[in-house]
Amino acid sequence: MDVSRLGVHDSVRAVCPPAVLAERLRVADADVSVVDDDVTGVDAVVTFGHVDAFVGLDWVHCIRAGYDDFPLDAYRDAGTVVTNSTGIHGTSVGETALGLMLSLARRLHEYRDAQTERSWTTPAWDTPFTLRDERLTVVGLGTLGGGIATRADAIGMRVDGVRRTPTRTPHTRTVYTPDRLHEAVADARFVAVAVPLTDATRGLIDADVLAAMRDDAYLVNVARGAVVDEDALIAALDADALAGAALDVFETEPLPESSPLWDLDDVLVTPHAAPLDRAYPEAVARIVRTTLRRDDGADVVNRVA
Repeated sequence: MDVSRLGVHDSVRAVCPPAVLAERLRVADADVSVVDDDVTGVDAVVTFGHVDAFVGLDWVHCIRAGYDDFPLDAYRDAGTVVTNSTGIHGTSVGETALGLMLSLARRLHEYRDAQTERSWTTPAWDTPFTLRDERLTVVGLGTLGGGIATRADAIGMRVDGVRRTPTRTPHTRTVYTPDRLHEAVADARFVAVAVPLTDATRGLIDADVLAAMRDDAYLVNVARGAVVDEDALIAALDADALAGAALDVFETEPLPESSPLWDLDDVLVTPHAAPLDRAYPEAVARIVRTTLRRDDGADVVNRVA
């Protein structure tokens, strides 16, 4: 990639200070600077989100795995290469998903809530349980889902998965295709959603899928909010058709104060924080530096347009 002037867009502060990422990139063969929406002085930009002014640059790198808000057709028409950061979030998202499941099983969230009230309380004797031997279905077995499956298997959960190719993967017992999604979730204590947001996955976890789950099951979403029908989820939780949920992503972010999800019992709300990691700047920088060293634009790392 022939880039002599590389901008780090101010929007990356969603995960780290722009100056920190710029410093990690200064070992690259390009002049690196922090930029705002005025990108007239750079050939390429590293960014958290899309800005119309980016269309027409030589290259745009999204520091997230998800790029559903980037108008890829416009970038293609303008001859702008677009890449993303898929592949770097398996550990952070996998650990977060496991932590959320552990909190729900071991009631850690209840103890934290009680601590704020200085209340020495314990749950009913038959409420806490262990994750060992509990069944987990991971919907999507890419980097994120694979990270979840690896860690869940390590503590003794029985892990199944859903993906387009029904080949078994490491750390899973059975892999279902999407047309068998209802069957895949039917006997799971936990269902973890880890698919990208596409036309095919928007609303994938709908009222019918939620109805197919056990009434003592928990939904964990670390993918994209729109993959889950939020209204259907709230209805299922209100009706005690599910035991609870752990949600890191939402249809609208930040989650509106009016959302019932804030107040529902056994619903954990985290602010789209699963990918966050103090090593994030270096992980992104490695991808960007690798692409900068490529001479053939068709071979750039993680190209999506």
